[in-house]
Amino acid sequence: MRLVIIGNGITGVTAARTVRQLQPTAEITLVSDETTHHFSRTALMYVYMGHLRYPDIKPYEDWFWRENRLDLLHATATGLDAVAQTVRLSTGQQLPYDKLLLATGSVSRSAGWPGQHLRGVQGLYSLPDLEKMTRDTHNIGRGVVVGGGLIGIELAEMLHSRGIPVTMLVREAHYWASVLPPEEANLVQQQLDENHVEVRYRTELREILGDAEGRVRAVVTTAGEEIACQWVGLAIGVTPNLSLAQNSVVETDRGILVDELLQTNVPHIFAAGDCAQHRRPGAGEVPIEQLWYTGRMQGETVAHTICGQPTPYRRGTWFNSAKFFHLEYQTYGQVPAQPVAGLDSFYWEHPSGRHALRITFEAAGDRAVLGVNALGLRLRHEVCAAWIAARTPLPTVLAQLGAANFDPEFFRQHEPAIVRHFNGQFPQQPVALQRRKGLFGMLSFKG
Repeated sequence: MRLVIIGNGITGVTAARTVRQLQPTAEITLVSDETTHHFSRTALMYVYMGHLRYPDIKPYEDWFWRENRLDLLHATATGLDAVAQTVRLSTGQQLPYDKLLLATGSVSRSAGWPGQHLRGVQGLYSLPDLEKMTRDTHNIGRGVVVGGGLIGIELAEMLHSRGIPVTMLVREAHYWASVLPPEEANLVQQQLDENHVEVRYRTELREILGDAEGRVRAVVTTAGEEIACQWVGLAIGVTPNLSLAQNSVVETDRGILVDELLQTNVPHIFAAGDCAQHRRPGAGEVPIEQLWYTGRMQGETVAHTICGQPTPYRRGTWFNSAKFFHLEYQTYGQVPAQPVAGLDSFYWEHPSGRHALRITFEAAGDRAVLGVNALGLRLRHEVCAAWIAARTPLPTVLAQLGAANFDPEFFRQHEPAIVRHFNGQFPQQPVALQRRKGLFGMLSFKG
């Protein structure tokens, strides 16, 4: 089998490694115009901040590809002939395939603002984006970040690490209002305040102004305020990269349309990761999943189908994690940003504002747990996912809360305070915390 994979991100590389295990004789070629080797995209910010070097974010040594007979081509896929089963490359090469996987990832979203073509205006997704940011933020006086999601706060932290003043423009009333409830957003705001990041809420970008040399010199908000700056980060999200698929017979919508086996409408062509859009997502799931862990899962799943072992993609319990300056964040399952009929939530926050826990549950019946937000608390993925999958009652989850604790052994434990807070709110059904025994992070319980 000749397998061609367009894209060498986490999805494409996971698929290649899995196919190599399942079919040792397969001919596997990965094509990417971004880099010659796979790297950890989530670690780009730490290269800019000086915590890591580029070689440090390459999960595999250079010998790995040759050792595993994975051919890497640094080129752009410019055309697709589904009848002849070939991919045309920018080098002029026609690359034949028996199976083709489109793992083209995402590109930064833009909104067509006047002046967004100016030098010093960009998003952050790829390694070339990082190189451009490193060049264009050298010795600047101020940066402006447009957008308040995960990429926005990453850009703010990156600039802050180099002593560059930052102003964020956020159209919502609080940080990441589409995802975070107000209490969690307040804890993030505390981090922004402590790190002297200026935020303009309910504020949008109207245009970007340039100087005589074609570089950004200021932004103008919809309120008419002009903010002088020499760099603008566009952090309004990413969108599936459809540059190859849109010029072919492969069906697309917002993403490349796939069924549960991650197959497109064209025989022998598959799509997975950020660029894929599920035709019939599961209940409560979104059609486009642009997360590292879902990309890895899709890469592994589609590899089995490519190798003749049809395997439907099943994401399981929703999960995401991030870090807002010094505040770690994890979320599992359903945690709506706004109240939802039939759902209730229990929320605990440490007086310092550096630790918080929210558990959402069904308001009726045995109060089955549906989701968890943790800030400043490290939780075990498998424990939280199991609670949600089993629809575990809220009192049981609270009693067994220590089972999910993944903090280092000598970190302060907050489970007793959390349970006391719950018992204060619900004295008619008090919870007794099961005794926790820890040795190097291993936990067991009595009761």
